[in-house]
Amino acid sequence: MRLSGVTLPKQKRIVIGLTYVYGIGLTASEKILEGANIEKNTRVKDLTRSQEDAIRAIVEKDITTEGDLRREVSSNIKRLKDIKCYRGIRHAKRLPVRGQRTKTNSRTIRGNKKNLAVSGKKPAAQKT
Repeated sequence: MRLSGVTLPKQKRIVIGLTYVYGIGLTASEKILEGANIEKNTRVKDLTRSQEDAIRAIVEKDITTEGDLRREVSSNIKRLKDIKCYRGIRHAKRLPVRGQRTKTNSRTIRGNKKNLAVSGKKPAAQKT
């Protein structure tokens, strides 16, 4: 089954398979299935054509997914950068935006520099 340009894995339960689409999480997936009147434990491969169409209709009507959502998020970030607000500046510097500490954490963003400074340890004595 394809949904919003994403092929859902056939062996997964439909409630999990829907989360492979960007913009649909577990809660949204459960609401979609409730609206389409489909059992959560049904496998993707066991869906009928009418059930697939019901899911597609709900997703297209109610939820922003994939390309549209990515475009919306990137335009929001671009707007923050353009007005030079604090969050925009943090995005531009590629630092954590939501108040996390940076002295000891955020190594993936700042680069892994384990051996940058030594903690005052004397070098080991060399044999002569």
